[in-house]
Amino acid sequence: MKKEYVGSVKIIPLGGLDKIGMNITAIQYDDSIIVVDCGLAFPEEEMLGIDLVIPDVTYLKENADKVKGFVITHGHEDHIGSIPYVLKEVNAPIYATKLTMGLIDSKLKEHGMQRQVKRKVVRYGQSINLGDFRVEFIRTNHSIADAAALAIFSPAGVIIHTGDFKVDYTPVYGEPIDLQRMGELGKKGVLALMCDSTNALRPGFTMSERTVGATFDKIFTDNKNSRLIIATFASNVDRVQQIINSAVKYGRKVCVEGRSMVNIIEVAENLDYLKIPEGTLIDTEEMKNYTPEQIVLITTGSQGESMAALSRMAASLHRKVPIQPGDCVVFSSTPIPGNEKSVAKVINELGMKGAKVIFQDTHVSGHACQEEIKLLYSLIKPKYAIPVHGEYRHLMAQKEVVQSLGYDKEDIFIAKCGDVLELSEEKAGIVGHVQTGEILVDGLGVGDVGNIVLRDRQNLAENGIIIVVLTLEKYSGQLVAGPDIVTRGFVYVREAEELLDEAREVVSGSVETCMDKNITDWSKIKNIIKDDLSEYLWKKMKRNPVILPIIMEAHM
Repeated sequence: MKKEYVGSVKIIPLGGLDKIGMNITAIQYDDSIIVVDCGLAFPEEEMLGIDLVIPDVTYLKENADKVKGFVITHGHEDHIGSIPYVLKEVNAPIYATKLTMGLIDSKLKEHGMQRQVKRKVVRYGQSINLGDFRVEFIRTNHSIADAAALAIFSPAGVIIHTGDFKVDYTPVYGEPIDLQRMGELGKKGVLALMCDSTNALRPGFTMSERTVGATFDKIFTDNKNSRLIIATFASNVDRVQQIINSAVKYGRKVCVEGRSMVNIIEVAENLDYLKIPEGTLIDTEEMKNYTPEQIVLITTGSQGESMAALSRMAASLHRKVPIQPGDCVVFSSTPIPGNEKSVAKVINELGMKGAKVIFQDTHVSGHACQEEIKLLYSLIKPKYAIPVHGEYRHLMAQKEVVQSLGYDKEDIFIAKCGDVLELSEEKAGIVGHVQTGEILVDGLGVGDVGNIVLRDRQNLAENGIIIVVLTLEKYSGQLVAGPDIVTRGFVYVREAEELLDEAREVVSGSVETCMDKNITDWSKIKNIIKDDLSEYLWKKMKRNPVILPIIMEAHM
């Protein structure tokens, strides 16, 4: 029997194409599937109580026997954060570079999954065979060491996935991006390029990470008499290295605050990706033995996250580190779109405590701008362009960049999560759609909070709750006691006695109506109470609190 779709490969993005975060893509040829990255997203403001957002991998679960392995581009949360959750559902080997694997290991250890998951460390230039695919890891630059692009060889042609990248000729750690290999692959012919779009709206080139080092030196010189507190992304290992270099140069001890920061620094140092001279790192408890000008504190919280170490310091909630007048706080990152308010709030709180805040010029991006994207397309010369990693506006910006290089818009595909993009030498197009979506993680509960629960949380936050308690006689159904009304977050009870008295009357009327109509089913009685009371409160107050009727039974 002739195989269907001989000569075509399918690319199925399961996340990462409508937002920055939750990157995961399945690539399929016949009965072989490989998965590129497996990241998480952080919850939006309206997702009350949610800790993490992970991708819906129903498609992978349904085809678990075809999944040959996960290939990971680098060690950032939006690329590795979902691994422990997804691999509980779809257990397949993981392939990644040394530092990336170190960070994955610590995640698996946290979830007690080290024994269950097969892992292999891959070197640059090395290839691995996975079913019908061969995957080669190519050196790139990013804000974390050991980032890789992937050349995915399939019978239908070569697909290159850049991962998150920039072109940095003077990286802090390791060597520059391997443009030569990109060019070699380009000469042989590349079917499709899946290219990072994060900075596709920005013209020019991204500055080298090394330029930040000179800025830090200047900050250390200008603030000789202050305690320095520097907030950055925990995963930006190169940035942490530069802060440590400046601290050593200016004779300061380094403290680290924030769980994720401590974990990543520990992994990076153990694997030799961070060089910390002996005696530089001290415990937070030891800070009291030094004067402020002898200390630099590296912390999480550069995005204003409410539970991160810096936010807790600013709000005077941190047990070990109070903010003191004269402290100099440096934000070494730019706010992710949507976090601007939270960051501004933290900056204001720090200012009120007498701290000096430095916000500009201490960050360069880890992502390619327009000229670097053009450079890669010019080297690789793919037949098809597939912008990835970004919101819709970023993907469209890359489309425009690619069109400026002379590509037809028919050969550029702006896909959505769940689209099945089928490619061959002859033709390409979206041929179907698979289930995708967001699964919400709340504490230890995975996927047990859906839209209805979130809506209830939102409603509780905005309108409060009313609990109606009443007791009915078992056989006759007569009202024996109540209705009593308890409210939380709805109105100040002392000033609303009249309103609550009327609400009791409404509930009593609802119960009488039920008795007259011989309605004895409790769930029906509860629904009638809810409807009547909700209608009354809306007329009176224009509010919709959560109404929770509780019926008890009395044996007379």
